Amino acid sequence: MASQSFALDFSKFRDDQRFAGLEKLNIKWFKDDAAYVREIYCYDLFRRFGCWNAPRASYCRVNIKVQGDPSPAYFGVYEMVESIDKDFIEKNQSKWGSGVGFLWKGGYSNSNNANFVSTQSIGVENVDINPALSVYYAYDLKTRKNELPAAKAELLQFISDLNTKTGTEFQTWIEGRMDIPLFLKTYAVNVVVGMWDDYWVNGNNFYFYFSPNGKAYFIPYDYDNTLGTSQIIPNSGTQNLLTWGNMTQRPLITKILAIPQYQNLYKSYITQLTSTTNNLFHSTKSIPRIQAWQNMIAPFVSNDTGEDMLIEDTPAYWGNQPNYRLKTGNNQGGTNGPANYFTTKKLSVTW
Repeated sequence: MASQSFALDFSKFRDDQRFAGLEKLNIKWFKDDAAYVREIYCYDLFRRFGCWNAPRASYCRVNIKVQGDPSPAYFGVYEMVESIDKDFIEKNQSKWGSGVGFLWKGGYSNSNNANFVSTQSIGVENVDINPALSVYYAYDLKTRKNELPAAKAELLQFISDLNTKTGTEFQTWIEGRMDIPLFLKTYAVNVVVGMWDDYWVNGNNFYFYFSPNGKAYFIPYDYDNTLGTSQIIPNSGTQNLLTWGNMTQRPLITKILAIPQYQNLYKSYITQLTSTTNNLFHSTKSIPRIQAWQNMIAPFVSNDTGEDMLIEDTPAYWGNQPNYRLKTGNNQGGTNGPANYFTTKKLSVTW
């Protein structure tokens, strides 16, 4: 009996039904995180740092009762993650204005990614029980799906302006179209936690919301492969934070960081995150939080599936940096035995 992740839809059969105000909830298996903390830690850090655009996450225990079985099967400790959907948009209307605009999920599909350069893959996904019949898009519309032409026109205009405007014209335009401080604060967390399966590196795993207030908002998503689990980039603990990913095909971040005042703001956010004085990323602040979470869930990790029965301080087995640890290790980035991710990352902040 293999473990897997689940999506709960509380309104599937009753339109008005909600759980804690949510229509949907993602229940994620800690498949690639033997420490049982990486995504929990990242979403908690977003909230601590004032990135209200990030979803909420917590722990739960999963029991599944199948009709005909004598008793429920205990699947173990899982992560609950808030869905990015219409309810998420409406919950944050005090921040980005009333009404529901066009929400896009950015990802990788059929050799296309949501890099805000290419425009070949835009639409509304259709997931079929037969995978061969499913259709996916790099830019996948998640709200007001019956208005795809209007949503697509808005997205295409944004991409065109992003790529063609330069100098002071670009700065004036982007300041009117995005909350730049919030975007840079979000991206500071993103690179500090070592998120490489993201917009900047992989053109993947984010949402982008065009609010009726005229601004667009970046929404971070999917942070299980972080905190030392590294791939695509050589080493997520030591990678240059100013050249984190692709520097020619990711204009949403690279063109903003090319503006000196915004590069300085980005640097200041990273400095705040890694400071010893704030209860944020520094090892002296992070390790006690991680230990407390692990102590809380430890009695419930053993489960009926026989998988992931232990809490272990290691990154995913398939990563390219197996030496990273979260609670122990030196500051040498995996080059000399087990390395602590937090202390290694702190040393990479060199400005």
